[in-house]
Amino acid sequence: MSANVFDNLMVIALGVLAGTGIGLLIGFFAKKQKYEWSAMTRNDQHFTIALVIVFCVICIAGLAYYFLV
Repeated sequence: MSANVFDNLMVIALGVLAGTGIGLLIGFFAKKQKYEWSAMTRNDQHFTIALVIVFCVICIAGLAYYFLV
């Protein structure tokens, strides 16, 4: 089954939204994230960015597999 452009963009948008939320929540519960970005150390900032990127990719891949296959 072929997907149109809107379906692909919807999967990407929902994956980024869910991945960002999950990554930020995990960073907050791991005590690596503060309420202000400037209050965080550089290592904590990199850890938070890595979490968000990894979970965005995981969510996009999961949604793409579920909806587009």
